[in-house]
Amino acid sequence: MKIVSKYPVLLVLCIAFFIAALFQCKGDKHTSINEDLSVVKSEISKTNAAFEKQINELIVLVSENADEKTIQGKFEQLRITYKKMEWAVEYFLPNSARFINGPALPEIEMDEHTELEPEGLQVLEEIFYPYTAENKEESIRYLKKLINKSNTIKTNFQAITISKDQVFDAARQEIFRITSLGISGFDTPVSGTFLKEMPYSLKAVQLTLQQISTEKSKTRALKEIEVAIASAVTVLNKNTDRNTFDYVNFIPDHLNTISSLLLEFKKQEGIPDIEVTSALSKNAATFFSENAFNPNAFVPGKEYAFSREKAALGKKLFNDKILSNNNTRSCATCHIPEKAFTDGLAKSMSLENAELQRNTPSLNYAGFQHGQFWDMRKDDLEGQSSDVISNKEEMHGDLNIILGKINQDPQYLPEFRKIYETQKAETWQLQNLLASYIRSLAKFDSNFDEYMRGNRSAMTENQKQGFNLFVGKAQCALCHFIPLFNGTVPPNFKKTEQEVLGTATNGDNRSFDQDPGRGKFHQTVEALQHSFKTPTLRNISKTAPYMHNGGYKTLKEVMNFYNKGGGKGFGFKVDNQTLSDAPLQLSEKEIDLIIEFMEALNDR
Repeated sequence: MKIVSKYPVLLVLCIAFFIAALFQCKGDKHTSINEDLSVVKSEISKTNAAFEKQINELIVLVSENADEKTIQGKFEQLRITYKKMEWAVEYFLPNSARFINGPALPEIEMDEHTELEPEGLQVLEEIFYPYTAENKEESIRYLKKLINKSNTIKTNFQAITISKDQVFDAARQEIFRITSLGISGFDTPVSGTFLKEMPYSLKAVQLTLQQISTEKSKTRALKEIEVAIASAVTVLNKNTDRNTFDYVNFIPDHLNTISSLLLEFKKQEGIPDIEVTSALSKNAATFFSENAFNPNAFVPGKEYAFSREKAALGKKLFNDKILSNNNTRSCATCHIPEKAFTDGLAKSMSLENAELQRNTPSLNYAGFQHGQFWDMRKDDLEGQSSDVISNKEEMHGDLNIILGKINQDPQYLPEFRKIYETQKAETWQLQNLLASYIRSLAKFDSNFDEYMRGNRSAMTENQKQGFNLFVGKAQCALCHFIPLFNGTVPPNFKKTEQEVLGTATNGDNRSFDQDPGRGKFHQTVEALQHSFKTPTLRNISKTAPYMHNGGYKTLKEVMNFYNKGGGKGFGFKVDNQTLSDAPLQLSEKEIDLIIEFMEALNDR
């Protein structure tokens, strides 16, 4: 009491300072997590230094005409070293990562209609498997380019500041990258060494979490993560054969377990969410959790954000013939729910009942793609809707006339006003409502999803074998990425890929289909000629016939086409084919098992 009476002003000031500091900590999300992360950056720099050293060693081996086995052995070491820092490079330097370990395909600058030469580890893999001395100079050229990329890593990680929430987010994304791209062998399509590499990716995540952990998690979540990763590594070390590995159990038993434990680690460490809209929910325990995906990562702006109210009104409009000329056709005319929102015809039919150029694509899961229509001519669903409505052969509608009707409609207008808080309906709102309904069509409730959520009776034994073939021997997951099974690349889902398959006019595979696809809009870009968007395989058994031209009547015909090596396998001249032309050597029984698995992708 004496102290209080003697120093009343000092005591009040101390209390005020403590309260102010407390509120400042609560208001600044980064205050409590900006610990010294130099140890993390130091580890990245150390790994990158080893990466550069191994590149130089490989240059020496190639220069001295080392034998193929020696070169391949050193190259595999180099890839493993990259895997130890992949989590950081992919997250903090995504543009550089594309040229370090991206597909051995040209990078397309769409706006400039130009192609950039592919480079990096996947290009070198194609050179080294198999390797001949004729490729010496080319090998050295690409290896020197890789040194430049290593220098970029060094320079950037010396300069940038990283935070604990970013490091955690990067580590979490790496687990999802392993669950989709890693486990499919996406970046080792020729050598197939991905199962040997995955332990190093997992251990790199473990080390990173150890470096950012505190006593809050060390004896709890972190310890469980370490046990889970050790268990996964044990399984991986026992079998590295892509054709016999048990993918269907490894994902739920190990990878889903690890990704779930990461959320507990995040909670125990008090790590906040990264304030960036992403396709994968920040609170999704696994790729297969309910509501794991955020449709707002695919909308053109905040005002287009998805809501159930928008989807409900969009459904009414979708089924209303008010959108077409003379009220003769609705969206539902060609997109039938029972057929996964396709029409069951080889090609769409015009208002005059004439056959159009392409097959009607499914609208299920269309909201999780960057690029609509087979040729990807529209970036999003909003653009797609207006294109169809105004197309004289499809609906021949006039948006101004339609809006005039809606603004005089006693049912529609009040709902528009309620949702958008405007006096009159506008074009973008109409587009957004239709797009919102389509975004609501992704159910994620198939038997496959149930199986991955822990219900081991959800898939049959044949379907489980089919999935293992789908990911392994058949290599389907190289283009139809888990878990969306479309061409939108995980774990960021910021890009949707197109492929050149060399598709024939029909399942007889006797003549090449001349449709330029996306190439129509990029005529000077050779890589895009005859390219088409990779669609989802979810609900695929309901959407026959298949391919952009509807020329393949059954999934068996489609699988036979792939099994042969696509168009090149049938003798078509398709110099830019992105699908491997190597026969898959699938038996009739194996093809049937894969088809049976794909039935497990049907929503219920």
